[in-house]
Amino acid sequence: MEMMKDNQYKGEINRMDLVLPAVSVNEGMARAAVAAFCAQLEPDATELADIKCAVSEAVTNCIVHAYRGRKGKIYITVCLFEGRTVRITVVDKGCGIADVKQALLPLYTTDAAGERSGMGFTVMENFMDSLRVTSKRGEGTRVVLVKHLGRRDELKE
Repeated sequence: MEMMKDNQYKGEINRMDLVLPAVSVNEGMARAAVAAFCAQLEPDATELADIKCAVSEAVTNCIVHAYRGRKGKIYITVCLFEGRTVRITVVDKGCGIADVKQALLPLYTTDAAGERSGMGFTVMENFMDSLRVTSKRGEGTRVVLVKHLGRRDELKE
């Protein structure tokens, strides 16, 4: 699996690492923890809602697809950077994605029961400024979400 260099964005000002069991009750925990950590950059309500939604989708993918009924962990890293940039990395060590390009297509799902819409990556892509997905069969998946927050000085005028 491709590893991202920690210094991809210069000016890291704070970082949080979180590891959670891949169980459904932890989707809300991940969402709340990431939102609370990002609050120090004072995002507006829409920016914070976008981040929370994207994190929910990424974590839900780990819970539903990565481990397929077996125990596993979700690794979340949130980095805050000068210039009000947030980078969220969500990693699992599950089954991996056979075809990432196909998985990124709207409405694509591996859910044979038809309970999933196949819109998770599309939602992440639409709510964040960038989305990068890397995966290796049998080793897991890494989702990197980046959001550039608006300038706070414009809001204070």
